[in-house]
Amino acid sequence: MKAWRVNELGEPRDVLALEETADPTPSATEMLVKVLAAPANFPDVLMCRGEYQIKPPLPFTPGVELCGEVVSVGESVTKFAVGDRVIGNPSLPSGGFAEYSVLDQNNTFPAPSALDDAEASALSIGYQTAWFALHRRTQLLEGETLLVHAAAGGVGSAAVQLGKAAGAKVIGVVGGPDKAEYARKLGADLVVDRHSEDFVAAVKEFTGGKGADVVFDPVGGDAYAKSTKCIAFEGRIVIIGFAGGTIPQPALNHALIKNYSIIGLHWGLYKAYNQQAIDDCHVELTRLADAGLVKPLISERLSLTDVADGIGRLGDGTTVGRVVFQP
Repeated sequence: MKAWRVNELGEPRDVLALEETADPTPSATEMLVKVLAAPANFPDVLMCRGEYQIKPPLPFTPGVELCGEVVSVGESVTKFAVGDRVIGNPSLPSGGFAEYSVLDQNNTFPAPSALDDAEASALSIGYQTAWFALHRRTQLLEGETLLVHAAAGGVGSAAVQLGKAAGAKVIGVVGGPDKAEYARKLGADLVVDRHSEDFVAAVKEFTGGKGADVVFDPVGGDAYAKSTKCIAFEGRIVIIGFAGGTIPQPALNHALIKNYSIIGLHWGLYKAYNQQAIDDCHVELTRLADAGLVKPLISERLSLTDVADGIGRLGDGTTVGRVVFQP
């Protein structure tokens, strides 16, 4: 099969190579799947650089989520059968940027029939992360104001849609006019271009001085620091990641004085501690997809040969919305 492989660590454009390699062999609890679609995610960039918390042995194929068709199953697989259309997180080092990949049955879910292959492939990590942030680590209430940083990114775009589905008023912060237009298409009530606007002032004006009830922050750095200036009384800042490259050092006295919460989310940890919560979340996401309340907005549908360039552009911060590769 053809697969993109990383033989040495570095920038994605420099280290990703499209190679002919043997089909991966599933273990007893795994399935071999034909890849129908695999989206670009920021962890793929970090994995190529050797900066992600998961460090697969070299050589490896990145691609942390996919939609695929089951081709064969291991002897202990009971949840799925050959021919099933599924989504999930591949078993590294055999990631999704290939013609075939392997999925463990516990990291695999039925693909929602309401979504096409590209849309379904992007329903796993971003939407699960956003759902856990908004409905488990905190409880976003109808009528509250949700501030989403990087609202045109993978997890940010999911947070915008899930916020609207929960009945919240959503403010999306983006960088640039193309990303602003994408965030509007997602349904954000107010979009702020951080390149030309001050989101602190925009949030205060939009909320009549109250501030945002929930802040969804996958960026860190200045995004976090400025969010503390427009957080509401009893507000919650949910820390998703640090895509901006700077890990904030929170002033806890400020959280005490202004009476807000700082909440961390490590979605992958639920696989070790509470797999049932992930399974339940997928059922809810499928319900929302069937109802037309969430639908990954795919901005680029590319071929397998475009992976190195696509992941490179994601690392540069120049992609808009979800980029999906379809072998």
